[in-house]
Amino acid sequence: MTFLSLIAALILEQLRPLRPGNPLYIAFARYVNALARNFNAGRYRDGVISWLLAVLPVALATVGIYWALRHANVLLALAWNVAVLYLALGFRQFSHFYTEVLTALRAGDAARARDIIGQWRGEAAGELTQTEIARLAIEKGLARSHRHVFGVIAWFAVLGPLGAIGYRLAALLSDRWGPAASGEADAFGVFARRAFEIMDWVPLRCTAFSFAIAGDFMGAVDCWRTQAATWRPRSQCILLAAAAGALGVKLGGVLHGADGIEYRPQLGDGDDADVDYMEAAVGLMWRALVLWLFLILLATIASIF
Repeated sequence: MTFLSLIAALILEQLRPLRPGNPLYIAFARYVNALARNFNAGRYRDGVISWLLAVLPVALATVGIYWALRHANVLLALAWNVAVLYLALGFRQFSHFYTEVLTALRAGDAARARDIIGQWRGEAAGELTQTEIARLAIEKGLARSHRHVFGVIAWFAVLGPLGAIGYRLAALLSDRWGPAASGEADAFGVFARRAFEIMDWVPLRCTAFSFAIAGDFMGAVDCWRTQAATWRPRSQCILLAAAAGALGVKLGGVLHGADGIEYRPQLGDGDDADVDYMEAAVGLMWRALVLWLFLILLATIASIF
């Protein structure tokens, strides 16, 4: 059932992608905002209570409906798995930005590419060079592919629909509340950030390893081993260092912005990023996804026999 659910959800998500502004996402965002308004007094325990109130009701409802449907009819349970995965996955929620940047750079329209990458990042991008645009697009595409696809699949393979929706909600709460944890005065977001880091520890490394297998394995392992400790957060650097080595491209490095130059450690030891490497990164993601599906298929067959 796991393999069939994943295939059906991935096909459905490709044919009819769920946009970020859909009613369910908006409703959950409003609920989360209300929790923060009512419970955020700047204390760690307030963040714990709010996180539990945000995640537990959805998680319990997901599990309860699944087992009720499974008891009634296995096909209904399969349909529920597909529905939950459809909500949790999000390949097409970020790929349109990536594709538009790629198309603009391929056409030589750097101004258009800057506008798109600026919208995607939520920051001004008027000073970026074409190489920096391509580099940023690859970095964000790789990171988002893990958050929206591989991490969800990993938890679904372990805990079914509970794992998929739990991981997705934890990622959303980390993005929304976690940044506040960087300030010492407000501990509200600390739990959301740490909870997701714990949940993502194994899936992220599985994704990085699959990138290595799908590309230049030795290059990926070498960059992972020597460069992963140079960035913060280190978790993201593991993913990007492995992917940079697998692709043979340079990621990280300096960025030109309106406020000056941002210096970041270099990841990878290959060529400068360009549209060809953007296309290669897409291929890497798809090969890694096929690898994951193949392994899940083998596990499904082994469980039957």
